[in-house]
Amino acid sequence: MSIEINDQKSDFAVIGAGFAGISAAAYLAKSGFKVDVYEKNSTVGGRARQLVTDNGYAFDMGPSWYWMPDVFEKFFNDFGYKASDFYELELLNPGFSVVYGQDDVLDIPADFNELCLLFESIEKGSSKQLIEFLKGAEFKYKVGIDKLVYKPGLSILEFVDTELIKGMFRLQVFTSFSKHIRKYFSHPKLIALMEFPVLFLGAMPKDTPALYSLMNYAGLKLGTWYPKGGFGAVIAAMKTVAEKQGAVFYLNEPVVSLQIEKKKIIGLASANREKKYDGIIAAADYHHVEDKLLGDDYRNYTAHYWDNRILAPSCLIFYLGVRKRVDRLNHHTLFFDEDLDQHAIEIYEEPQWPSKPLFYVCCPSKTDPDVAPEGHENLFVLMPLAVNVEDTVELRERYFGLIMNRLEQYTGNDIRSDLDYKKSYCVADFITDYNSYKGNAYGLANTLLQTANLKPSLKNKKIGNLFYAGQLTVPGPGVPPSIISGNVAARQLIKNLKTT
Repeated sequence: MSIEINDQKSDFAVIGAGFAGISAAAYLAKSGFKVDVYEKNSTVGGRARQLVTDNGYAFDMGPSWYWMPDVFEKFFNDFGYKASDFYELELLNPGFSVVYGQDDVLDIPADFNELCLLFESIEKGSSKQLIEFLKGAEFKYKVGIDKLVYKPGLSILEFVDTELIKGMFRLQVFTSFSKHIRKYFSHPKLIALMEFPVLFLGAMPKDTPALYSLMNYAGLKLGTWYPKGGFGAVIAAMKTVAEKQGAVFYLNEPVVSLQIEKKKIIGLASANREKKYDGIIAAADYHHVEDKLLGDDYRNYTAHYWDNRILAPSCLIFYLGVRKRVDRLNHHTLFFDEDLDQHAIEIYEEPQWPSKPLFYVCCPSKTDPDVAPEGHENLFVLMPLAVNVEDTVELRERYFGLIMNRLEQYTGNDIRSDLDYKKSYCVADFITDYNSYKGNAYGLANTLLQTANLKPSLKNKKIGNLFYAGQLTVPGPGVPPSIISGNVAARQLIKNLKTT
């Protein structure tokens, strides 16, 4: 049912067409509102945009891990669809591979019994420990996804819930992830395997709550999937859903100002138009909206506050097209052949370009022949990096050389001489393309003091009809949380309209 204001159906705007923005637009439009989405770039998707080259490659520019398929499914179900109505999912086997050395590789099987056997072969007794560990992680996942992540984080009273209160100890919000892992496993290979998901949550494992072992459950029990066509297919599907509800998308339309009267948004101006609105969801970079569109009078947080937030990493990415097949790579390959702790310190505690970097290679052409010309390989190479560091062509090329030396040695292939496409992407690009605060790639770190209600508020405290969505507010970084964030922000904006 739509809500009437002055006998007119309410008009809402969404700023930013990443996962959070598209999600918010779809839910608002489904509720009967007229919704316009403003996107500064020429394509939708935000960090999940696709780069399609003239010579036949389709690169996912950002996300490449399809975890938590139930969250994607819920989005489509809410509009009467299934994910399979739009794209085909394939369970990867192995889900991913971890390289510890030239001849020291773990292929993580999709079958859980095989995974238990793999653990047992590395550390005697660890299969039983894995089962026990994942029981706790499953509880956290189900409570977290069903209860925690759909809460707007506006009041501590949201957590006055019998199940949450009973399970608070088991959620281990105040326990270190690192200590939690070491209660179950002692072999360094298994520790590194279990700690790697939190590397992208934005903090050292020792500073991350054990609550986030739910990520291990997602990756090891629910599986690692691949949407045929890549994440571009997921974005296209969500945009189609939003448009079917009536949402309208304006591309190449950066928002340049917000119109505010009597502590309410009344409209906005973009590069090409001005329009009145009854409310706005800002799914663009939260800090950018505060700093450039609101200013000191209406922002939630000071510049000092933002400067003291702990951000998840940035990264250096290379999109590479190779004129031949590359041996020894699976769809996802993690290169942990250097010290994980040292690289993490150089991201979070002593920010700098890493001395001996770990890196990740996605080779979707192993699974999907449509992302590269026949007989070619599509490589996405990513190195986690501290935010706000110097970014130059010379530094990018230096690290390209370091990474390729190790990748070519591991694969036994001379990759560089067979490149027919190469593009780099780093801190400066995140700032230019997404107005990303300090060039972060993944949002706000999930530390104890930046969890749930302690994250930047989803609601603007000075403007009644302005809400935020995306990876710098609740529930946090990652594709599934961003989809949920759009849902939560839309519900809060509608609730606000009903009570004003």
